[in-house]
Amino acid sequence: MGSMDYLVQQTMNAFSLGSVYALVAIGLAMVFGILRLINFAHGDLMMVACYIAFFLTTTGLSFIPVIVIAILVTTVLGILMERVAYRPVRGAPDVIMLLTSLAVSMFIENIFIMFLSPVPRSFRGVTPKVLDIVNHWGPVNISNINLITIGITAVLFGLLYFFVKRTQLGISMRATSEDLMASQLVGINIDRVIVTAFILGSSLAGIAGILWAARLGKIDPLMGFIPLLKAFVAAVIGGFGDLAGAVLGAYVLGFAEIFLIGFLPPALSSYRDAFVFLILIVVLLIRPNGILGSTEREKV
Repeated sequence: MGSMDYLVQQTMNAFSLGSVYALVAIGLAMVFGILRLINFAHGDLMMVACYIAFFLTTTGLSFIPVIVIAILVTTVLGILMERVAYRPVRGAPDVIMLLTSLAVSMFIENIFIMFLSPVPRSFRGVTPKVLDIVNHWGPVNISNINLITIGITAVLFGLLYFFVKRTQLGISMRATSEDLMASQLVGINIDRVIVTAFILGSSLAGIAGILWAARLGKIDPLMGFIPLLKAFVAAVIGGFGDLAGAVLGAYVLGFAEIFLIGFLPPALSSYRDAFVFLILIVVLLIRPNGILGSTEREKV
C-alpha cells in the first residue's frame, strides 16, 4: 500500500472512531452546558443499550426492532437517572453533583456485575453479518460498520444542530445553558429543558454503545468507561458545553489516536493514550476553555 493509500485508509478509520466519540461527547456536552454536571454515568447508558440488545436478540427479534427497543430503554433510564438522582441535588455545590454522578455510575456497573457477571460476552450474534463486510476500494479497505458510523453521526448531528438552532425548545436549551436562573425568570420551563437534554443525550449514548460494541465485537459491564473517558477529553479539547466544540474535539481525538497508532514506532504505540492526554494538556495551555470555548473567564 502506497503512502497516499495508507493515509486515506487511516483517515477513514479516524473518522469512524471520532464519530463514536462525537456521539458520546455531544450527550456529555448537552447536560454539562445546562447543569454544569459531568455525567459519569453516561458511559453506562452505552453499556445498558448493548446488554438490552444482546438479550433481546435471544428472543428472535430482528436487528432493527432490537436496536429501537434498546435505545428506548436507555432513554427511559436516562430520564429516571435525572429524576431520581440528579434533580434532588440540583443547585447543590458542583462537587456534590459530581459525586452523585460517580455513585450512579458505580451503582449501575455493580448491579450488572453482580447479576450478569463481569465476563465479556460476544456481540457478534446481535449485529447482522452485513456490517462486517469490508469494501475494497482499490488498496483501501473500509468496513460497512465504519461507513454506517460516519453516516449516522453526520445525520444525527445535522438534525440536532437544526433542533438547537431552529426550534423553540432548542432555543430554550441554548438560553438555559447561558444562564439557568435568568431563563427561569423569563418563563422557560427548566425541568422540561433538562429532561429533553437527558432524553437526547441518553438516546445518543445508546446509539454510540451499539456502534462501539459492533466495532469491538464484545460487551462487558465496564465497557462504557473508555469511550466515556475519551469523549470527556474530546469535549474538553473542543470546549465543554459547546456541541460543535464537542464534535470537533471528538474528531481531533479520533485522528490523533489513529495516526499515533499508524505512525508511532511499534514500541510506542501502546502509549498512545499518554500522547492523547499530552495533546489535551497542550490544547488547554493554549486555549484553557477549549478550541471553541469562550475566552471569557467563568465567574466565581
